[in-house]
Amino acid sequence: MRDVRVAFVGGAMLLVASMLVAIAVGAVPLHLADVVRAVGGVGESSVVAIVRDLRAPRVLLCALVGAALAMSGGALQGTLRNPLAEPYLLGVSGGAAVGAVLMMAIGATAPGAVTLGAFVGAGSAAVLVTAIARVVGGSADAKVLLMAGVVVGAFANAMILVALADVSPERRGNALWWMMGSAAEATWPTVLRVAVALCILGGVLVWWARELDVLSLGDEPAAALGIDVDKSARRIFLIASLLAAATVAAAGLIGFVGLVVPNIARALGARQHRQMLLLSALYGAALVVAADLLARTVRAPADLPLGAVTAIIGVPFFLSRLRRLAV
Repeated sequence: MRDVRVAFVGGAMLLVASMLVAIAVGAVPLHLADVVRAVGGVGESSVVAIVRDLRAPRVLLCALVGAALAMSGGALQGTLRNPLAEPYLLGVSGGAAVGAVLMMAIGATAPGAVTLGAFVGAGSAAVLVTAIARVVGGSADAKVLLMAGVVVGAFANAMILVALADVSPERRGNALWWMMGSAAEATWPTVLRVAVALCILGGVLVWWARELDVLSLGDEPAAALGIDVDKSARRIFLIASLLAAATVAAAGLIGFVGLVVPNIARALGARQHRQMLLLSALYGAALVVAADLLARTVRAPADLPLGAVTAIIGVPFFLSRLRRLAV
């Protein structure tokens, strides 16, 4: 328990430090003291405008997206009892992207419409992945679910290309850039939408953490303890998928955060799922804030796709975990 408390304190300090540095670093460098004052609306008007109107929304959006993806990945890993499960690899993020891109393709670019499309796409992908796994394997086997997720993800990419085939070059370019993941267009309303989704959907996952603890014991022990295994797994899968969809609607496809961070949380001593989900939220937020800082500074003034940066971090981790599980 003491180790977990240390991990929570360390994660909170890391998150605050990474957010302050991310706000201070940019085309116009700022001192940390000026950043702190500007957050409260004190200081030169230009500095206050840079901090409160430009950098703070982007950094907060990254933190919320990272927390949501990490919690979604942690819940999926617990449900499937597989440390390699995460929204991107299970095709859920791809399904959300299909729904959002379809809305963009027909000209429904209002944030609410894009978010609705992402939710419908993610929910449909979750249902499709589960259905494929049941038809192929006879049950929601974790390994079959992962393979089904890969298939659904590939199908989602094909659907996106078809949807963008006859749109204008400008709209196609915007959609493709958004698909690669970016927080460059962050606004306070976007931050608010993701914050509400995280509080509601993430709160539900934390509330159901005890069910995740029981599900992790296996189907037969969970059923013996009075848990309806299929019902619990389906609803946790759906809520985790919708939480991932909220991030896709706000910042596009950002993969591997949900894979890496829950494994880090468990390595730091989180044994119960409630601890793991909350700890994952802290470290996931810090990871995406740091990744976005790299994305906009490595080749400044150009922005790298945020999804590419997280993939560079996540793919080697995935391969190392895969090799460890195969041994």
